[in-house]
Amino acid sequence: MVFYTGDPHGDVAEIVEFCRQMRLQPADTLVILGDVGANYYLNKRDLHVKEQLNACGPTVLCIHGNHECRPAHVPGYGLQDWSGGQVYVQPEYPHVLFAVDGEVYTLEGRDHLVIGGAYSVDKYYRLMRGFRWWEDEQPDEATKAKVNRVLAARGWRVPVVLSHTCPFKYEPVEAFLPGIDQGSVDASTERWL
Repeated sequence: MVFYTGDPHGDVAEIVEFCRQMRLQPADTLVILGDVGANYYLNKRDLHVKEQLNACGPTVLCIHGNHECRPAHVPGYGLQDWSGGQVYVQPEYPHVLFAVDGEVYTLEGRDHLVIGGAYSVDKYYRLMRGFRWWEDEQPDEATKAKVNRVLAARGWRVPVVLSHTCPFKYEPVEAFLPGIDQGSVDASTERWL
């Protein structure tokens, strides 16, 4: 089976408990739609998150969020083939996979296109307080071009899109953080979606 969740920001206790209660196995897939917290501190704190996810039962497919470093920039990751596409994986955590933007994975017979990343609306707050922020948090032009090529080859049809954000017309304005000047928010990813 395939399960979807998102935004644990390094606190994966509920995910681990869910996997235990559901008795998930490596043949099952748990998709985390960004901000996993496994590539945030870039030190031993991240390893604890990866250890928990690796041992919780299913294969965990992580989509890139905005509050984490892309695995291509983290030492120890390599690419491998998985479910019709390529993923980043560290050998010591074989059940924790990081999706590559623009790849299509077949899960339970359905194709899933990955478009990770988003803009951090709290970017300036984070920078002022010394929290981590990554300049490549949003998909770049090369990624967008890859996604467009993949979609064009499929007649602009794919059953499932795995993303950390949503198209601009679906933005949950009722959930916007108070005090954030929306005029300063870069919504280019959402407009592109």
